[in-house]
Amino acid sequence: MTKQQQGRILTSLGGFYEVALPSGERLECRAKGKFRKDQQKPLVGDLVTVEENEQGLSMVSAILPRKNQLIRPPLANLDQLVLVTSLADPAPNRLVLDQLIAVAEHQSIAPVIVFTKADLADPEPIFSVYQKAGFPTFAVREDQPDTAQPIREMLKDKISAFTGNTGVGKSTLLNRLYPQFQLDTGEISKKLGRGRHTTRQVMLYALPEGGYAADTPGFSAMDFLRYVPIRKEELADCFREFAPYVNDCKFTGCSHTVEKGCAVLAALEAGEIAPSRHESYCELYRQAQQIKDWQWKEEENR
Repeated sequence: MTKQQQGRILTSLGGFYEVALPSGERLECRAKGKFRKDQQKPLVGDLVTVEENEQGLSMVSAILPRKNQLIRPPLANLDQLVLVTSLADPAPNRLVLDQLIAVAEHQSIAPVIVFTKADLADPEPIFSVYQKAGFPTFAVREDQPDTAQPIREMLKDKISAFTGNTGVGKSTLLNRLYPQFQLDTGEISKKLGRGRHTTRQVMLYALPEGGYAADTPGFSAMDFLRYVPIRKEELADCFREFAPYVNDCKFTGCSHTVEKGCAVLAALEAGEIAPSRHESYCELYRQAQQIKDWQWKEEENR
């Protein structure tokens, strides 16, 4: 390589970055020292410029503008966040699911909801809530492998990250969708080891039908919530089923929690908004109220 080329970072470990070029070639790169000086760090998912240095080593020399980013897990330029939730063992936590959806919406990342273990509990009561709210929603049965296949079409030509707490079946789902991942994951685990030193490892896997899927081992729902706080004034925009009503409230600055003349509350009463979704909104609004102005400034300067 004698000229600058653009590519996408697929993984990073120990100061090395694997960059995929449009030609299909993959380069192992270091990052130029200027990133450290500017307190900037390349992230998995970044579109970058790479070039050779005087020693003939491939270097990440520039990061192209990001459309979004998550601090933990460290990912950039996501199209979708696939939220994997089990219907039983463990039972779904609607508040956590709604928090994660709000984070994705706040970052302009499209949420995709997958309910696993649909053979152990009836998915309809919770499935219908999120389907009606306008989210792509899937229910997967362990005893019917074909129920996972429609998810592949949602992943085509997109950059997607899977997240889900321990026990919900995230890894099982990924391996069912893409059996070749199972071998790759095992090889990576053997190479990198396990434990606290590898919990920040994030990888993008190239999908046969185009696009990438990010495996995020070691991350829980709370990692997303801790690093992507949402102001109370922004929260209603993170609940998409509120959109037809928020501008029809009687008073400007309506919190959509208790006010008379609130169009969102009227829609809730009419059955247009699910009670569980509004309950989650009210709880998140309460939490956002507890954050002081100095804490927001500290977060913005992070």
